[in-house]
Amino acid sequence: MLSFFRINDPSRLLVIIALLLLLSSVYIWVLDIPLLQPEMIWLLLGERMADGKHMYIDIIDDTGPLSSGIYWVCYLIFGKSVMSYKLLSLLVIIFQIVYINNLYIRYKSFEENTYIPALVMVILFHLSFDMITLSPALMGSTFIVLAFGQLFSQTVLQKEGSDSILLVGIFGGIAACFHFPLITFLPFLLVAGIVVSGFSFRQLILAIVSYALPLTFCALYYFWIDGLPAFLNQFIISPRLIESYAHVTYRDLAILFSLPLFFTTLGFFVGLIVKSQTVNQQKQLQLTLIFLIFAVGSLLLTNRRTPYQFIVIIPGLAYFITFLFVAFKKGVPIKVLSLLFVFGIPMMGYSWIFLQTNSGNISTYAVSVTEEHTVSEGKKILVLGEDLGYYQKASLATPYLHYRLSKIHLEKNYGLEKTAEIFQNFQKEKPDLIVDEEEIFRGILEKMPLLKDQFILDRSNVYRRKK
Repeated sequence: MLSFFRINDPSRLLVIIALLLLLSSVYIWVLDIPLLQPEMIWLLLGERMADGKHMYIDIIDDTGPLSSGIYWVCYLIFGKSVMSYKLLSLLVIIFQIVYINNLYIRYKSFEENTYIPALVMVILFHLSFDMITLSPALMGSTFIVLAFGQLFSQTVLQKEGSDSILLVGIFGGIAACFHFPLITFLPFLLVAGIVVSGFSFRQLILAIVSYALPLTFCALYYFWIDGLPAFLNQFIISPRLIESYAHVTYRDLAILFSLPLFFTTLGFFVGLIVKSQTVNQQKQLQLTLIFLIFAVGSLLLTNRRTPYQFIVIIPGLAYFITFLFVAFKKGVPIKVLSLLFVFGIPMMGYSWIFLQTNSGNISTYAVSVTEEHTVSEGKKILVLGEDLGYYQKASLATPYLHYRLSKIHLEKNYGLEKTAEIFQNFQKEKPDLIVDEEEIFRGILEKMPLLKDQFILDRSNVYRRKK
């Protein structure tokens, strides 16, 4: 089966792209994956930014500034369409696959030039249905892949490559601006630069400064529009303090990643023990191993426990798994393993979402829309809770998009200035409906009599603006 992809023929990429589209279509068209809670957040965010609102100032959420910009552009072009996220994510995935495969060919990472790494990445991207949506993790990991490629060049060049080091830092900083947990790439850059590439002190300083540039430009922009404290608080500080969203259990994550980790472990020992390597290949193996360690470390900074957060580790897994399939070409064991990998991993993903959907466990991750949510259709609303189904055919009013971050803002006892700001947010945007799941709005009304006169309790925990 894998022999077709062993040949160094670029036309193999067409088959790989066709396979990618085929496997993705099962998730999109056959299994009919519901809208996810993070996707709803991104849609509302893009809609609000298209209405002229500023991230972190007029929108309380922790999505990265560059990711927010992409969602804004997506809304301007495609409107409130989650399908656009699927299609654009496939383009990003294709880019990553082609880039990584060409990288391994260019720097002779394996004993033969092959398109097996591209095939392996296609399979790994279909381990879970949420890996094929336009998440900040996917967009940020694309720049990590670009930075990874520049570090690979350092394992071959026998001279100081200041241009490569500059690009490594810039790409890493851009990745963090898309998805903050990827900030762990900075210590990876330093460790890998010292241990593998032998960076000089001047090169280390260059890497750190170039890494800081994208983050600094973002900070300067928000300083310019008087939003620097909000940027630092919502993007960097507060999301690390709140309770994370446990969309997927640790047990499910362990089951999903058991098979890929099994193949990765086999490939690691094959690359480390069985196959002899050149000096450059040894450096690449060390670099990839360190990369995987820090990539896993980035998961500790996420506040949504989901499979798509693991996208950043896919290039590292693909590297070690490729060792296994390149080293052994014949024999029953390798044929069985290749069949298990190619068919087993996507089937695990398909089976998992099928079971989650039919058991109802997907409700912790997907947006559930029922008859009761129709009351918000066509209205400007605010949901102070985690039932995002009300937003399905409605728009967000007021800045309070991310509920757990907003809860801190609304419940804390502020002084007169902050209280006035909260009052103005409700006065200025005038939400038609407020869903108050934890009676936060009720507490606000008790403190603000003028606001209380404008709303009536329509039914349990649902307030309607008086006409």
